[in-house]
Amino acid sequence: MGYAIFCTAVKVPQCGIGTIAVRSAGIYGCGQTCHVPAMTHPVILPLWAFVLIVLFAGVTFASHFLFPSVRWFFRKRAERVIARVNTRLARPIEPFKLARRYDMIQRLIYDPTVTQAIVDHARANNVPENVAFEKAKSYAREIVPGFSAIAYFSVGMRLARYLSNSLYRVRIATYPRQELAELDPNATIVFIMNHRSNMDYVLVTYLVSRAGTLSYAVGEWARVWPLSGLIRMLGAYFIRRRSRGDLYRGVLARYVQMATDAGVTQAMFPEGGLSVTGAVKPPKLGLLNYIVSNYRPGGRDVIFIPVALNYDRVIEDRFLINADKRGNRRFRPPTLTVVRAVGVHLWARITGRFDGFGTASVGFGHPLELSLFLKDRGPLDGDPTSLVAEELMARVRQVVPVLSVPLVARLLLRHDALTQASLLGHMTACLDALRSREMPLPQRPAAQLLDEALLRLSDRGLIAVTPDRILVTDTGRDVLAYYANSIAHHFDETPMQVLSAPVLSKSVT
Repeated sequence: MGYAIFCTAVKVPQCGIGTIAVRSAGIYGCGQTCHVPAMTHPVILPLWAFVLIVLFAGVTFASHFLFPSVRWFFRKRAERVIARVNTRLARPIEPFKLARRYDMIQRLIYDPTVTQAIVDHARANNVPENVAFEKAKSYAREIVPGFSAIAYFSVGMRLARYLSNSLYRVRIATYPRQELAELDPNATIVFIMNHRSNMDYVLVTYLVSRAGTLSYAVGEWARVWPLSGLIRMLGAYFIRRRSRGDLYRGVLARYVQMATDAGVTQAMFPEGGLSVTGAVKPPKLGLLNYIVSNYRPGGRDVIFIPVALNYDRVIEDRFLINADKRGNRRFRPPTLTVVRAVGVHLWARITGRFDGFGTASVGFGHPLELSLFLKDRGPLDGDPTSLVAEELMARVRQVVPVLSVPLVARLLLRHDALTQASLLGHMTACLDALRSREMPLPQRPAAQLLDEALLRLSDRGLIAVTPDRILVTDTGRDVLAYYANSIAHHFDETPMQVLSAPVLSKSVT
């Protein structure tokens, strides 16, 4: 075994008080005896013990001297970033979001409402209260984000802007500028959105970046390392959509209510998940109920802003369609499939063959002020959450943008074997009818929209374009129905069912 110091020490009384006679261990072969002061004599240590001592000393130095200085340095830097950013934001970052994550967790688990939920859980499940407390604490750690202004604006915003503009042609379909400009600056803003794609998070974050920071409720799919850490730094909080435990719901509800009371700008998907049919689904009341039930007249107002998204191409469309066919909501793609798709996409970019996924459009609806809505309805029997949710989803549906691919998909499924000229006539008539109802429409000419939509659909093998007619292929019907469903409500139509049966074989061409 190696040693830190290779010598031996022997006490020699004749040498006098306070000295040690040290004899060489024979390494140099001198065999001489020397006298050294007692406080400076060598100490023999195994190498592993020496390494441990140095390691513990380094950790102690870092934790007591280095880390506090580093934390102070980054804290001051973050404060400067926040002060600079707040001058550009319409709604400055709330102090609630800037609190340390540890402090927020402590504040949450010692909240009287959560404390009562812990006691109730312990009694109902016949477990000690300290066990229930630890469970609530683990829920709080799972839910509470760790917002970082530097990560949000240095990484999150740049990444959101790059992804949005590199994948799509981003357009704002409707924006009630005057109404949004006159909103109460002290009210809590909650964006209520339909959920078409995981790009929804990225797109809306990018579009509202000049107004303020958003706090999302993110599902369990993102609770994987290292994505979970990044999402927390961007201010999102995790929710278990399938959890039915009262204790978990109590902790989650109280966090949402605390954030709302503190004025944190939030974004929610009331549908509870991605739409597997393409249509806007009925709302689930969970998160909305936490906010509405906590509102008290005279307190901080809550303003809901409806936001509707639509795409010429949803990246996950085939996975969602297959999930609908299976009758479940499990549509996480295999890792190998994702890697292959990313590789194909990167190769298309390198070779210059990628020209984007078309248009991604966002419509902002008329805001709903919770105080005025409840006041206009008068005294209500029971919880008003369902009324608020129905009104919000109606406003979301009203501003879903009509894009070229969904419109062409609808026409191809409604009319058999159209020629391009007749398809253009139907498309022009639809656009004129929607324009008279002030629906959010694309601004380009109908002929240009049609050419682009046909090119995108034919490149994916969803349609076959011949000189005399346009046919839907075997694999095209389900996908076209998915896109047509996104705008079916504008025509007062029932969303089409996704079927596995083909309309026409591609071999017809």
